[in-house]
Amino acid sequence: MAFQTINPTINAVIKSFDETNDAALEKSVAQATTTFNEWKNTDYQTRSQLLYTVAGLLRAKRRELAQTITLEMGKLLVHAEGEIKLSAEIFDYYAKNAESFLADKILNPVHGKALIRYSPVGILLGIQPWNFPFYQVARFAAPNLMIGNTVLVKHAANVPQCAMAIEALFIEAGAPLGLYTNLLLPIPKVTKLIADKRIRGISLTGSEIAGASVATEAGKHIKKSVLELGGSDAFIILEDADIDKAVDWAVVGRINNNGQCCVASKRFIAVESIADEFLEKFKNKLAALVVGDPVDPATNLGPLCTEAAAVKIADQVKRAVDGGAKILLGGKRVDREGAFMQATILTDVAPENPVFYEEFFGPVALFFKVKDEAAAIALANDSPYGLGGSVFTQDIERGNRVANQIDTGMVFINHPTWTQADLPFGGTKGSGYGREMAQLGLDEFVNKKLIRVSELSDPF
Repeated sequence: MAFQTINPTINAVIKSFDETNDAALEKSVAQATTTFNEWKNTDYQTRSQLLYTVAGLLRAKRRELAQTITLEMGKLLVHAEGEIKLSAEIFDYYAKNAESFLADKILNPVHGKALIRYSPVGILLGIQPWNFPFYQVARFAAPNLMIGNTVLVKHAANVPQCAMAIEALFIEAGAPLGLYTNLLLPIPKVTKLIADKRIRGISLTGSEIAGASVATEAGKHIKKSVLELGGSDAFIILEDADIDKAVDWAVVGRINNNGQCCVASKRFIAVESIADEFLEKFKNKLAALVVGDPVDPATNLGPLCTEAAAVKIADQVKRAVDGGAKILLGGKRVDREGAFMQATILTDVAPENPVFYEEFFGPVALFFKVKDEAAAIALANDSPYGLGGSVFTQDIERGNRVANQIDTGMVFINHPTWTQADLPFGGTKGSGYGREMAQLGLDEFVNKKLIRVSELSDPF
């Protein structure tokens, strides 16, 4: 498996890296074990100070780190800087709040006294994706380091320099060796590592196929796993929505990160009375996007992460059309070097179409016109995924009522699905299980230990 920096703007190999060999891997796991036995006994002040330092370094090196993101996976530079900012906020959030979130929870049993005490579980393996190479790591590492766990990170093969830069931040921040370890591992070695008795939990963000494989291996060895997988978020526009605002957010929801977000708005569902107006304005906004170099401030739409990704989504569009869909906008590769795809709108995608239940991981929007609110909800739920979704209406009570009926882990009213440090993130159905971020992000890889003190007259 090749670990390479390939600039998708020009499809050029910039640098290649050797994978972590067996001896280095064993040394890393052994060191993480030794460090865990020390780190678990540190106080929250020590842990939080480290996270605050990492956050400070992220901010100090924001431009430099953002440029690495853009180089390796094509994110607009301004968005890459935003990712670094968000990552720093996540480290700050857990540094500030973890101690209170993990404080003993006093119980009131019928007999005796009791409490729940939170304690770390050990070494965790994080398998991270390329689309948000810093943010995804931050939301895995920050809460678990505050709990007292140590982490090993297997990052995506196409962002090796981002992966190494994160480890370098921890080293510069003064983290003990083995607290945070980056590993350049091919899949067979990941499978073997999951089986290692010293690894106590696995967190993966990635595809359904990868998630199923990790869950299977983790289950075999009785280990906790958290999976954040794909999504095909519905973006519902009801007849009382502010159409112009909905259109503006629809463009952001679909094109953010060049369309490569698990929680990107992917299926646009409009009730028939306003569907034509929304669609016309949405098409015009997408058509006006400037495609180009992600470093250029004038660019609105950059390349996909790799040439293979661009080929895949172009093929999806072709299969959609072969299955009866119509192209309202775009539909082709951009005529320039690099992994570029036109902003695209597909209509008339019927349930019989082979792509109807697929996730489109790029700048392709599927548009549906439905009769009413009930039909919009039914279509939103007709998906194997259950990550996020959006409802646009000026009646907030109505929005809440619709949100209650959408079978996903997250629903946003008058905003595309989004993320921030103090909001839990995760899905249901084929989008995985478990939660990251906010207080819930501390609940996955922690031992919730019951401690009970009996009374002299205890009947048990």
